[in-house]
Amino acid sequence: MYLVIDIGGTFAKYALMDAAANIVIKGKRLTPRTNLTDFENVIFSIVEEHVLSDIKGIAISCPGTIDVDTGMIYFGGSFPFLHEVNLKNKIEKKYGKEVFIENDANCAALAELWLGSVKGTKNSVVLVLGSAVGAGIIIDGKLHRGVHLSAGEVSYILNQINPQTGAAEYFGLICSAVDMVRRIAEIKKLDDSTDGEQVFKYINNNDVEANAIFNEYCINLAAQILNLHYILDPEVFAIGGGISVQPILLERIQWAINEIKNANPLHTANPKVVACKFHNDANLYGALYHFFVSKEHTFSLSHL
Repeated sequence: MYLVIDIGGTFAKYALMDAAANIVIKGKRLTPRTNLTDFENVIFSIVEEHVLSDIKGIAISCPGTIDVDTGMIYFGGSFPFLHEVNLKNKIEKKYGKEVFIENDANCAALAELWLGSVKGTKNSVVLVLGSAVGAGIIIDGKLHRGVHLSAGEVSYILNQINPQTGAAEYFGLICSAVDMVRRIAEIKKLDDSTDGEQVFKYINNNDVEANAIFNEYCINLAAQILNLHYILDPEVFAIGGGISVQPILLERIQWAINEIKNANPLHTANPKVVACKFHNDANLYGALYHFFVSKEHTFSLSHL
């Protein structure tokens, strides 16, 4: 059995999984954004709850740029205090269990490449819609990390820039699923501004106010899918994150792509867009797969 932890902007989800990727136990806890100590206390509490179990190791999905060889985290996304923190080493020294850690969007891509919607493809892109936007890029059947480990950090892509001030809009902000849900929840005066299920009831019921925001969101997302298509020309884009369980999301993305192409007839791209198989659990499966691949790689190096 393996303990797998997916550190998200709102929750740290965890699961006990077997070697066949079956989830035996699953849970979640709120992830503090206050400081490193509060953050570590939550992660350590999850480990301590299961460390006495017969677990063979710990796999972690985490925001930020991750040096998978050392376990060092850089620029921790929603958790800036994780910059230059080696969570892998801390957990290994504290609990004596082998740990491997990978970027969250890369984990989603690995899950879909291993067992999901891009399995068997040579070139694909997995976009994870959450607090921001993450991407895992598959080239020649392998995860592409880039020279500086920042391939797939699409949240930093500029959507629009003011030539006078230099100020820009960012892909990760204008296509934040969390922000889109919050805006609709506020307009519809919902008690919980994170209640995505209620928000999508309004969208599916053709509420004018909700759909105005959702359509704008999908247009912005479709524009970046087209941009990425011209750069990478993948076989398929797979959409993940919590909102990917909503069938209307893919329908509206395709509508948005067509709207952009109709308004801009020079466009020739026809990106194929599908939903991730594992939706909001993709990071758990991908982190486990990364653990297996990393452990095999480490074993091979130790026997050279």
